[in-house]
Amino acid sequence: MGSSAGQGSGFDLSFKILLIGDSGVGKSSLLVSFISSSVEDLSPTIGVDFKIKQLIVGGKRLKLTIWDTAGQERFRTLTSSYYRNAQGIMLVYDVTRRETFTNLSDVWAKEVDLYCTNKDCVKMLVGNKVDIESEGVVSKEEGMGLAKEHGCTFLECSAKTRQNVEQCFEELALKIMEIPSLLEEGSSAVKRNILKQKQENQSPPSKYSGGCCSS
Repeated sequence: MGSSAGQGSGFDLSFKILLIGDSGVGKSSLLVSFISSSVEDLSPTIGVDFKIKQLIVGGKRLKLTIWDTAGQERFRTLTSSYYRNAQGIMLVYDVTRRETFTNLSDVWAKEVDLYCTNKDCVKMLVGNKVDIESEGVVSKEEGMGLAKEHGCTFLECSAKTRQNVEQCFEELALKIMEIPSLLEEGSSAVKRNILKQKQENQSPPSKYSGGCCSS
């Protein structure tokens, strides 16, 4: 394997991914399904939650910091800071609830335009809950049409059966890696991290530091 110099160099690229969409479309389930092998019934996210996943995509070791945002208006106070420095955004809807699909255009895509600081940011449209085929009201064709309209890539998945879940994140990561400016951001985040660790390792352990107990 070859030795890695210190923990800081455990990955080659670091990206921030954002999950947005109406409450209850399965953003948290999608994330949990991707991070772990269990799929739980989760309560709605309050505010923002994020998880880190390391994986290898396209021969590169990636660290993805995935932000899961609350779909409900009243929990969303930090909106612009969610979007800051995001390289990828996943717009999620529920194929069994049409309003979650129309809201992507009416609400979420507008918000992305408003808050996303990164003009190169890669967007992906994700239709979740395809395991409930009998209740699907938004067709794959409609999904593809909307994705095209907003310049997104498109995938359908099921957080419950884990179908296509990994593909969603891996395809998004691959797309990000195709864009030079985002690739540069991803590698500079790693450099910053290594630098930070070096500085922390260099500071001598002082007996005077953090002395709340020294009388």
